[in-house]
Amino acid sequence: MSGFTPGHHHGKVTHHELKQSLSTLQLWGIAVGLVISGEYFGWSYGWASAGTLGFLISTVFIAVMYTTFIFSFTELTTSIPHAGGPFAYARHAFGDTGGYIAGIATLIEFVFAPPAIALAIGAYLNVQFPALDPKIAAAGAYFVFMTLNIVGVQVAATFELLVTLLAIVELLVFMGVVSPGFSFANFAANGWAGESHFSLGAISGMFAAIPFAIWFFLAIEGVAMAAEEAKNPRKSIPIAYIAGILTLVVLALGVMIFAGGAGDWSKLSNINDPLPKAMQFIVGENSNWLHMLVWIGLFGLIASFHGIIMGYSRQIFALARAGYLPRGFSAVSPRFQTPVRAILLGGVIGLGAILSDDVLSFNGQSLTANIVTLSAMGAVVMYIVSMAALFKLRASEPAMERPYKTPLYPVFPAIALSFAVISLIALVYYNLLLSGILASIIVLGYVYFLLTKKSREEAPLDTMIETPTELAIDLQAGA
Repeated sequence: MSGFTPGHHHGKVTHHELKQSLSTLQLWGIAVGLVISGEYFGWSYGWASAGTLGFLISTVFIAVMYTTFIFSFTELTTSIPHAGGPFAYARHAFGDTGGYIAGIATLIEFVFAPPAIALAIGAYLNVQFPALDPKIAAAGAYFVFMTLNIVGVQVAATFELLVTLLAIVELLVFMGVVSPGFSFANFAANGWAGESHFSLGAISGMFAAIPFAIWFFLAIEGVAMAAEEAKNPRKSIPIAYIAGILTLVVLALGVMIFAGGAGDWSKLSNINDPLPKAMQFIVGENSNWLHMLVWIGLFGLIASFHGIIMGYSRQIFALARAGYLPRGFSAVSPRFQTPVRAILLGGVIGLGAILSDDVLSFNGQSLTANIVTLSAMGAVVMYIVSMAALFKLRASEPAMERPYKTPLYPVFPAIALSFAVISLIALVYYNLLLSGILASIIVLGYVYFLLTKKSREEAPLDTMIETPTELAIDLQAGA
């Protein structure tokens, strides 16, 4: 179980550290904003592996996984509205070790996604200012948006909603501008992993492209980490999640198909700014439409970058509050009521990744592609643990209050779980070196986990995520 010992916890977490101020619309903005940069870049690397037609199949597969996952995950989020998100659900279901696995996987996902987005911001700015080093621009983005997150969640969420709406409008404008020149023949040309016909190589390419299909939707589950800051999480989160995933599925398929049909898709398959390049096929290099796309397109990248900073900071905050990370990272600014040290820690790691081009550029892929893949690996591990926690809690705690219940249970979570397992196998098989890096991070973290058992025992008992053993002991003590 959790290793809980009576008397070792000092007090209880009351969950007043973070300000409760987020509306349903703001949560939807966070849900879509966390992900929407995935529509602007990253996904096109999947074309290099699978071709357009093969990657379309990979994307539909992953879209089904995410849709069933979100319909299932929402049950956990509304039943246990906790800033730790997946960490809290897994800890409640499986004890401290389960919490550790979900927590470290979520950290890997949310800490390694921002540097990839920051590099894309740098690439978009480089289109307008060729003399600007993309890495310098990426580092500048970290400083600006860490500051905005520190200032306060209400300001941050309002900004997130605004830039998300602008990003959606811009994607619709992109599809409208390229539609007159759209040709399905362009989209389908050599669309099976660079070949004109389906083959075993195309199947292999589809599996290799899975991390880039995941990038279309990765991090939507981060809304769970804002649950403690929502005004009415048990009603607003289901609406935000379900509307968010439906919005993203439509945008992902639309952007990919229109970009692929605009011209020679192979020229877009290994770059960080595929949409401006796709638009060039239609309007030329000097069109005002192109300049508008570059400038407003930055809003999509900023929305995700800013939102994921919010997500990783809440995950670090929750893990530190529960004694899984050094307690100092759970400190909250008395002025802004935001987890300042957690925001800064994730930023330091992200800046390190940006500056590690020589270390993380290998396996025939760019730094961005490898960071995207590493982030996707962490996400899929977390999805598997979360769906296992859903099944476990349905069996072990049938009387738990569930304001929202998974539709078509157990079919939806079973689909999400099985598709996530298949995705993890594919990710490991095609990325052995990155898998070794992931395993090393998890093992080193587990060593720290084993050495800090006392810290977790002395942490304030969090009644929102008590394990069954802790709850029984707590009740016996008359709490």
